[in-house]
Amino acid sequence: MTSSDAAPEQSVFDQLISAARVWARQDPDPVTAAALDELADRAAEGIPAARQQLEDSFNGTLQFGTAGLRAALGPGPNRMNRVVVRRAAAGLAAFVNDAVAAAAPGTRPRAVVGYDARHNSDVFAAETAAIFTAAGIETFLMPSALPTPLLAYAVRALDCDGGVMVTASHNPPQDNGYKVYLGGRAVEESGRGAQIVAPYDARIAAFIEAVGGLETIALAEDGWTVLPESISEDYRAAVVALADPARFPARELKIVLTPMHGVGGETAVSVLKDAGFHDVSLVEEQALPDPDFPTVSFPNPEEPGALDLALAAADRLDADIVLANDPDADRAAVAARDPESGAWRMLRGDEVGALLGAHVVARSAGNNDAGHEPAASQAVFANSIVSSRLLSRIAAAAGAAHEETLTGFKWISRVPGLVYGYEEALGYCVAPELVRDKDGISASLLIAELAAAAKAAGQTVFDTLDELYLMHGLHASDQLSIRVADLGLLDAMMNRLRSDPPEAFGGSAVEQFTDLSEGSEQLPPTDGLLYLTRDQSRVIIRPSGTEPKLKCYLEVIVPVESAAELPEARAAARTALDRILADVREALGL
Repeated sequence: MTSSDAAPEQSVFDQLISAARVWARQDPDPVTAAALDELADRAAEGIPAARQQLEDSFNGTLQFGTAGLRAALGPGPNRMNRVVVRRAAAGLAAFVNDAVAAAAPGTRPRAVVGYDARHNSDVFAAETAAIFTAAGIETFLMPSALPTPLLAYAVRALDCDGGVMVTASHNPPQDNGYKVYLGGRAVEESGRGAQIVAPYDARIAAFIEAVGGLETIALAEDGWTVLPESISEDYRAAVVALADPARFPARELKIVLTPMHGVGGETAVSVLKDAGFHDVSLVEEQALPDPDFPTVSFPNPEEPGALDLALAAADRLDADIVLANDPDADRAAVAARDPESGAWRMLRGDEVGALLGAHVVARSAGNNDAGHEPAASQAVFANSIVSSRLLSRIAAAAGAAHEETLTGFKWISRVPGLVYGYEEALGYCVAPELVRDKDGISASLLIAELAAAAKAAGQTVFDTLDELYLMHGLHASDQLSIRVADLGLLDAMMNRLRSDPPEAFGGSAVEQFTDLSEGSEQLPPTDGLLYLTRDQSRVIIRPSGTEPKLKCYLEVIVPVESAAELPEARAAARTALDRILADVREALGL
């Protein structure tokens, strides 16, 4: 390297150090300010790891999108911290004021703010409430760290125009996030109480971009309302009322439940017991909120090992079923003892999605005297495009409509006439009139109801699944997730597939190829590729919207004529999935 090459590089580094010093001086959080000063000192001393960390912290500005904000905690514009949150809150407040002024001039906007038990969640929520209040918004703050579905419920219950949930859901402990809901007068009816979609994300992002210096953001000292605990009681009562003991009276079910160190434990246990499920045991080591999630590598029920403690407890207690919520309780996982192997097995999200769909159909059967669901012929079922096709067959057999949406409940919850929707990533919406989002607590209640009904009939949830397979074919799915350190690798892999598309998967020729980025009459554009083969196997490949991952979703369908054929059909499905997985890996150059 010549001296002329080194000079510009040193200049850029000097600018980085200067930017870090300026940020530390304006940072209202003494902890992150001190950490940034120390990091800048170490980088200036020539420590490579410190320089790399500093460069990443200042590598652009954390972008606001349909998922709001989500990133590692720490100083700098590319991290979650009080500076970034204050700017986001100020921009969101300006958007809400603008939207309500246009829709209902002269009225005062309303917003509600919730938070989980992650590091700094309470601080981010309190400062958001203070900024909203200073901006003239009537603001409600949740009384404590509570589940995300409760915040989504409150947006509609309190007729709010906006809602914020400070959470990073099932991300690692070093992360936090800022999830935005709209309601009331700020969005069309189908989006009231739901997470945002385009173009609202871009409009909010523009307002955030327009926020001036940090010193221009006003924080009220008081004036917002801390909601009473009755908001939690109202939610619990509404969820308990979903139970249908007249049609499904069985309540004998031994349940082991884990909130995964999150905020859903108290609410979930209360709902289950109030609905008549009294034999509920919490996984003691994971029962209380702990932002460090000490017993799991990732606080996500889908991750290997995450349910180990719950399964051990279930084995020890001879339980019937394991229910697990992720830390903010918007997802639900289910495990039961597989009668074929005798071992405990976690059900895939598609399996639970089908069970709940069939249960919703069963609840709507007859003349609907109970009034819980509309008749199936008037109902609309929905799932994300990457979820199993089994729900569409269940709906069709019941004479109900079915729709596919893009991935995410921001889309599923907007389906007109929705009575039930799910996505394979353990997200289920069983009561869209209460919560227009995935809700792991109400889903857990209906899972318990269907599992107890199966037990009373001398069956398990696996027997119920087999009955669905006999009617609609055995639908088997699998996934391949590829985590990357460099987001550019995701683009490279997607470009490889577009330029050299596979001709077959698992020995079956590709008959239909859809580039989802082009959009269609049914679906808005999204980055993804869909392949349908001659034998109806399906492969969908897309980048994750919330994590640095490429996700591949596989499904095969094996016709089954009788129960005696099920073991052979399962083996055939597994073989087919393994062959397709190998072909996907080859197509990606892995």
